[in-house]
Amino acid sequence: MKPLSTALVALSLLSAATLADAQGKPVVYCADASPEGFDPGLWDSASTNTVSSQMFDGLLDFKRPTTELAPKLATSYEIAPDAKSVTFKLRPGVKFHSTPWFKPTRDFNADDVLFTFQRFIDTNHPFNQAFPANFIYPQNLGLAKLIAGIDKLDDRTIRFRLHQPNVTFVANFAFAWAGIHSAEYAAQLLKAGKASQINIQPVGAGPYQFKSYAKDDVLRMTAHPGYWGGKQATSALVFSISREPNVRVQKIAAGECHVTAAIRDVDVASLAGNPNVNIQKIQALNISYLAFNLKKPPTDKREVREALDIAIDRSAIFKALFPRGDAMQAVSAFPPAIPGYNHKLKNEFDPGKARALLAKAGFAKGFEIDLWALPVTRPTNPNGQLMAQLIQQDWAKIGVKANIKTFEWGEYLKRANNGEHNVYMSGWSGETGDADDFLTPNLSCAANKTAGIKFCNAEFEKLIDEARAMPDQAKRLAMYEKAQEIFKRERPWITMAHSTVYIPVRKDVVGFKMAPNGSVDFEGVYRK
Repeated sequence: MKPLSTALVALSLLSAATLADAQGKPVVYCADASPEGFDPGLWDSASTNTVSSQMFDGLLDFKRPTTELAPKLATSYEIAPDAKSVTFKLRPGVKFHSTPWFKPTRDFNADDVLFTFQRFIDTNHPFNQAFPANFIYPQNLGLAKLIAGIDKLDDRTIRFRLHQPNVTFVANFAFAWAGIHSAEYAAQLLKAGKASQINIQPVGAGPYQFKSYAKDDVLRMTAHPGYWGGKQATSALVFSISREPNVRVQKIAAGECHVTAAIRDVDVASLAGNPNVNIQKIQALNISYLAFNLKKPPTDKREVREALDIAIDRSAIFKALFPRGDAMQAVSAFPPAIPGYNHKLKNEFDPGKARALLAKAGFAKGFEIDLWALPVTRPTNPNGQLMAQLIQQDWAKIGVKANIKTFEWGEYLKRANNGEHNVYMSGWSGETGDADDFLTPNLSCAANKTAGIKFCNAEFEKLIDEARAMPDQAKRLAMYEKAQEIFKRERPWITMAHSTVYIPVRKDVVGFKMAPNGSVDFEGVYRK
């Protein structure tokens, strides 16, 4: 059984006076978008994951600011020599949130893990029958086909059996979507005929618990008094939802919030001289891209996708969107820092070749197409409208008229997943530092069923499947390099940027650490 080192917040080391002072000061986070809901498995957007991770603990976590696995609700795990099963020892004494809508009568145990994961893999589960749901990330992973069974060995031991070897599987238990639900709470909801409330009135075992939510305005959480890691020094955590990036910058400068969602490259200078603000930064494991719908004409033709890609002047876009020069052009499906990256691949900018490709595809006179602009700011795409306008100009030069459209964030995601687009802007942040963390959730055939990319290539699929099962590192990385060649040939994405992530933090904030994917976590964070 593999033990896990931990770096629990040592609140006991704080003096009584410091602790009392910290508990009187709320921490306010200026969020960039509203959560889509409060059931972690239903969602995969960064904004919603940030909310989920404050209220729900998974079996594992990542030790910030690294990709090293750390304990959460599991104290240790053991991977079988054939990589076809993993067994977890569960932490004793873990309390779920006690709320006006639920009073737990027992501690966390294996039944809660069973309930959480059986929802993902069994469409006939009673809870899924009462509350049918689309579990985006688990479905993109093909979790139902991956897991052969889940065995409760005793209240403190649970084993996951796999159909095929998978050397990357264990890292999934550290993701936000894998936050553990209370099976007892679920049974209460099911009995009352209110299963859908699990997405509205959450009950987790994380450091903070839900208090109230006003859509598109404010989410309030309070410290979980029975948290296994010790009660938080901050008694109140507030997410102030501020979609406009300049508003977030103004609020943190004025002290109205204490941490903000990542700011744009162009906003760094305005805060750099503020004596009350520190700007943390990290070269994140991320990417922005434009995703094609491969099921819908004319982007169902490979020549059209390649033409639209090579018609874009990335250098001009980078000068406008990333004036500090800290971002790099994305060439492949994941950043160069990740093992297995194919350094032979290159981007092209060749409008003449693009016109010839369109003619070959039967569009010598061009065509008209909708281009969906990202409605939220992201470090890898700080201004979706501006990016869309610059691409619109480039495409016009090859005879393609782009109509720029956008929607509210939740509606944008829903419509894209439904395949209503031809081209839409998206992105991804990895957490494990493994190529599979980018490829399988976004580009596998399982992901094709629910994500907006609609890409499913048998040759590509075979390579990433074999790579996940390959214990020989050199052979595994060679498979990823070959998979990227197929990716670049087929062009399901127009790759755009890998960025530095900047997060401003007020100087009275203690304990805040960025993660390699730029996400935020407020466990152990307080104001002095």
